[in-house]
Order: sequence, then C-alpha cells, then structure tokens
Amino acid sequence: MKFELDKVVPWGRNLKEYKEMFNLSKNDLDKNIISFGDGPASFNSELTNLGKKCISVDLIYQFSEIELKERFEVVKTQVMKQVRNNTDNFTWENIKNPDELENLRINSMSDFLKDFSKGKNEERYIYHSLPEKLNFKEQTFDLGLSSHFLLLYPKLGVDFHIKSINEMLRLCKEVRVFPILNLNAEKSEMLNNVITHFEKEYIINIEKVKYEFQKGGNEMLTINRKSQ
Repeated sequence: MKFELDKVVPWGRNLKEYKEMFNLSKNDLDKNIISFGDGPASFNSELTNLGKKCISVDLIYQFSEIELKERFEVVKTQVMKQVRNNTDNFTWENIKNPDELENLRINSMSDFLKDFSKGKNEERYIYHSLPEKLNFKEQTFDLGLSSHFLLLYPKLGVDFHIKSINEMLRLCKEVRVFPILNLNAEKSEMLNNVITHFEKEYIINIEKVKYEFQKGGNEMLTINRKSQ
C-alpha cells in the first residue's frame, strides 16, 4: 500500500523533551544513536549542532520540505483543536498551556525543516519503514530510541511490534521506547506481549522518566542484552 502524505501526522519534539522522555544522560548523548519515528523532531538537528552523532529514521522523509510544511499546518490545526477540547487528559506543568505546546511544536518543526536537506545529504535522515531491515551491520549503534511510535498504535498488531523491536535490537546494544501507553493514555495492549517475547533473552525494565504530558505517561521500556 502506498504511503500517503494526507495520512501522516508530523508532530515533532525537541532535544530537551527527548532527554526527559528517555532519561538521556550526558554520557548517553555521546553515544552513537539511531532514533525511529522521529518525524519532524528537532532532536537530530540540535544534537548535530552539539557535535553529537544521530540518525533519524521515518517514512515521512520521502517527502519534500514544502509538502511536510503544508501537511504540518493542517495537522497542527486538527491536533491543537483536540488538545484544547481534552485538556484534562494532559498535565500542564512543564508545558503550561495549549498555546505553549503549539509554539514548541512549531519551533521544533522549523528547526527540523532548516536542517532537513542538509541532513538528508549527510544521511542523518533516512526514509525507511520498520520492520524492514536497514542497511547497517549488527550492533552498529549504542542506543536505539522509539518516540511516540512503537507500542502507541495497537492496530499495527503484535507481530509488527515484535519484528520492529527485533530489527532495533539487531542494530543496537540498547533500545528505549517511550511512551508505553496507547493513544487513549492507557497502558499499551502490546506491552505484555512484547515483554513476554523478549524477557528470556534480554533484560527488560520499565523506568520512570522526567517527562509527563499525557497523564500517567511517565514511563519508558528499556531492552538490554544479557551479559554473555
């Protein structure tokens, strides 16, 4: 099935949010990172400006800057209307109100777009669809991240999630997934199946994080290889 732009929800986050979502330490930021489902996040751009290494992977990187910007404007109106109609579903501590949220997302998108062409040329933004294999050797990366992608969409099915995480684990020494909720801010239907599948061969943890915007959405899943 062709991937169509009108089905994309380009909604990106910044470096500060990534640090809080994934408990990223200064040491973590020095690692070789690959991040899946980044969309129009400014995470890659900001890390690159700090002299760090990061590759972002997403289906939307097949589209042009103009197409993505136009789609973002449509999505922004739709998403912000939903947020304003459902403010009780969110915590308004770090982000004070819907206007501040909207400005954060606009700024992240703007930073992403400024970096997009350069980043594609440098192969920092890669068009790819999990669970298909990426053209990297095993254990190329120290850390693999999934922000607001895996576990969030139960309609993709358990098999999709397990195969996608398998590919991340092929590439990465450690995997972190945030959040572990679905779109209704409930524990993901996929979570127990994923844990059961991987816990025999890997060390699985659920860790509290500093970030919470969806109420109860302050935990991430971590998957590490067991010592040989």
